[in-house]
Formats: sequence, structure tokens, C-alpha cells
Amino acid sequence: MRKITPEVAKHMEKLSTKDGVISAVAIDQRGSLKKMLAKAANKPADETTIVDFKKAISSELTPYASAILTDPEYGIPATKVRDDNCGLLLAYEKTGYDTTEPGRMCDLIADESALRIKNDGADAVKFMLYYDPDEPDSINDKKKAFVERVGAETKANDLAFFLEVVTYDGHMDSVQSEEYAKVKPDKVFKTMEEFSKPQYDVTVLKVEIPFNIKYVEGFNGDNNVVYTQEEAKKLLKKQSDITDLPYIFLSAGVTSEEFIAEIKMAEEVGAQFNGVLCGRATWKPSIEPFAAEGEDVGRKWLATQGKENIENLNKALTGAKSWKDKLSVE
Repeated sequence: MRKITPEVAKHMEKLSTKDGVISAVAIDQRGSLKKMLAKAANKPADETTIVDFKKAISSELTPYASAILTDPEYGIPATKVRDDNCGLLLAYEKTGYDTTEPGRMCDLIADESALRIKNDGADAVKFMLYYDPDEPDSINDKKKAFVERVGAETKANDLAFFLEVVTYDGHMDSVQSEEYAKVKPDKVFKTMEEFSKPQYDVTVLKVEIPFNIKYVEGFNGDNNVVYTQEEAKKLLKKQSDITDLPYIFLSAGVTSEEFIAEIKMAEEVGAQFNGVLCGRATWKPSIEPFAAEGEDVGRKWLATQGKENIENLNKALTGAKSWKDKLSVE
């Protein structure tokens, strides 16, 4: 069992339900969210719109979430209107990645630090890493060192460290293809195994479902079946056995219904997952009314359908386990 300090334990309490399950809403998107808002409004997105959208998400949905994840660049006003019982994670990484060199290298927000994140009232630092475990050491050693630095800095400030790992293949153009669906499980497993090592000081892993549900029997639509449902469930069980850290699922842009189906599969095989940090699956359909018809219309969607989405997700978390089963206080 991993050890955490009393200070980190207090932060984890704030981020989770009374049962120790993390039921968090994510609104740390920046570049992609600007594009979605601009497309819906049919005009360039301005700084005010993205700030107001994050505030609307926070005020309307945090009464039903254990925590919210946002970013320091546009999301600080949203943190001020969150529910009093809702914990806070702040993103430390810049949006996107470096496209001028191989390896999807990440970087930190230039005027942020773990100390500043702590001073903004956060309970956790969230850092997102794009990772292909099969790329050369010349790329991956840099990424490993980067995570070690973030982990050490976060630990020095007595915050929880949530590491989000998003896999890809350096030789493929798309992670949505059938070709990638076939190799994704192995990528996810190798990545989780690496960043579960103690040297990274990770408190919670935020991970992908180890398959693309759009290639799973019964959910595949017009796509070929790459995995039967039974095979998909076995992958979820294997994922659970790889790490001794608490881990939570990210929604990766699937619909609310698909995400809940994935979670129920994890529950059926007894996967020891500890909750979710769910973004677009909860609120994405509100972008259109918010940007095209106005904030009041967007908030109405969030207060009704958005609330229903997050409550349905909370109900689906009956199989999630407490992080206290994996972390003990020093």
C-alpha cells in the first residue's frame, strides 16, 4: 500500500465522496474548447466566452460532483463559483503539444508552479502526458524526467498529484482508427505500468479505457468488431491488475451513454477503479445552445440534461472502490 502525508490525505478527502470515490467533472480544455465554441457560434471565440462557459459548468454541475478540474488560464473565475463541498484540481500543462519535433512533447504553463496552484486553492496538480511506450528512449526518457520533476514539485507542496496519460502511436495518424484500436490495450497497459513506479510520486492515475468502444461488439455501429464484449471486459480486469495506485477513468470524448457502458463493464469484472474525471461526456452538447443561443439557454441545458448526465454517471459508480484501499497515511 502506498503512503501519503496527512496533508495529501486531507486534499484527497476534499476531492472524493464520503465513500472515497472520485466523481469529478473536467473543464480544463482550452484550444479544443475555443474551437468548439467558435464553430457553434459561427464566429471566432473570444476570451470572455470561454471564461463564461467554464463558470456556467462550474456553478451548474459542481453541486453533483466531488471535484472539478479546470485550468489556471481561463478557469480561475470558475473555481470561485463552484460548490462549497467540491474539491479542486488545476492543470499544470500547456494545452496541446509541440508539433515541431517528434514525440508530442509537453510543456508547463510558463507563469505557473505547484506553489501557485496551491495558492489558488487547489487540492491537486493535474498534469497530462501524451505517451507512446514504444517510441525511442531518446523521446521517452525526457518525458519520464518531466513527470519526475512535476511529481517532486507537487510533493514538496503537499498536494495530490493526478497524472493523466493519453496514449498514441508515433507511426499512426489517428488514435480513432481500427489500426490503433488493435494496439491501444498494450499501449495503455505499458504506460500505466511505467507511471505506477514510486519514482514519479503519482497519487492518482487518470487513464483511458483500454479499448475504443466504437470497435466493441454491440457498440461498433458501422465499424468492424475488434473486440467482443467479453474480450473488452477482460482488458478492463487486466488493467486493474497492473497498478497498485488509485486510478480513475477519463471519458476521451465518448458519449455519456458509452462512458457509462464502459464503467459498468469494469464493475462487472471487479476492476478496482476509484472513480472518474469526466469532461465532454457530461457537458459537450451544451456548447451549441450556449454559443449559438446565449448563456441562459446553455445554462438551462446544463441544469437539466447536464445534471441528469452527471447523476446517471454517479449512479454508475456503484462499483468504484475507495482510494483509501490503496493509500495509507504516513
